[in-house]
Amino acid sequence: MKTLQKYLSEFVYGGIDGCVTTFAVVSGAVGANLETSVILILGFANLFADGFSMSVGAFLSEKSKKRLYQKHKRAEQFEVKHKPQEGTQEIRELYIKKGFEGELLDQIVEKITANDQLWVDEMMSGELELQKEEKSSGLVGTATFVSFILVGFIPLLVYVFDFFFDSSLPLFFLSSLFAGVGFLVVGFLKAFITEENRVKSMIETLFLGGSAAAIAYYLGYFLEKIFVN
Repeated sequence: MKTLQKYLSEFVYGGIDGCVTTFAVVSGAVGANLETSVILILGFANLFADGFSMSVGAFLSEKSKKRLYQKHKRAEQFEVKHKPQEGTQEIRELYIKKGFEGELLDQIVEKITANDQLWVDEMMSGELELQKEEKSSGLVGTATFVSFILVGFIPLLVYVFDFFFDSSLPLFFLSSLFAGVGFLVVGFLKAFITEENRVKSMIETLFLGGSAAAIAYYLGYFLEKIFVN
């Protein structure tokens, strides 16, 4: 449970991108009056290619953050070991900015500089404003990919059903309805991450997804008129 909560942000943003991107592809294909089989080909190709691309990007971004942190940490460790006076002064200035002074300031500086690990950590967080990344780069990429695929599949669900059972359902209407529910759910989850109003987050996500789909639909419609008719 804690692991799920830890990677909730990756799951939510991967899901938002997955649903927006795939629904936009479906909308553009419907606007261009393409058949169900073509919609599925475009939808699934986009779903897995973009999902993989986004997960790789998330993985590399997390790796870069960790490398940056370690690079600065080595620099601070060198300063603590070889330039202790400069490091002590930096701690002092840091706590002066926080409002400490006099004997209390001296005690804080002495306490921090007596422990090299605490000293380095304080300089990393206080001076450089860098926090150690606790997340696994691999799990960040995996959570992004899985959520992209799962939530991104929602707009394609009715087209898969129609392909196998040759239904007479209003496919695009149902796809839009399902995608809308998907947007509302991930918007609700996003509110937990951003600590914003839940209703506002849900409406915002729904609006952004709908706007992307509308643009894709009419673009597909006009391109079909230009290149096919």
